[in-house]
Amino acid sequence: MQPSHSDAPPRHLELSRAEGLTIHWDEATQQTLSVATLRRLSPSADARDLRAKLKSNPFTVLPASTSSGPLRIEGIEPVGHYALRIRFSDGHDTGIYTWRYLRELCQQHGTSYNRGP
Repeated sequence: MQPSHSDAPPRHLELSRAEGLTIHWDEATQQTLSVATLRRLSPSADARDLRAKLKSNPFTVLPASTSSGPLRIEGIEPVGHYALRIRFSDGHDTGIYTWRYLRELCQQHGTSYNRGP
């Protein structure tokens, strides 16, 4: 069975540890997601729970960061053929970013660059 368009892996990934992740979905389209966006919208259970708490109570106390300096991506690794795990400088590394979820993030929060005619 072929993956749907939204589940298809990108052609290429470019990581800038300080800036974010640029995803080349096809020959004509590439989109960049910032480090802050990827971290804030992590699909991990704890991040989803925190977003739900913030939505219901904007005065929710945010957890303290254990890192010093600006937030960075320390590394990425594939999870099977369907996702990435991103490790951030604040120690967060439990989010599994499926290709589908990354496409959704790109549509909603990404910076697009079209290289086609």
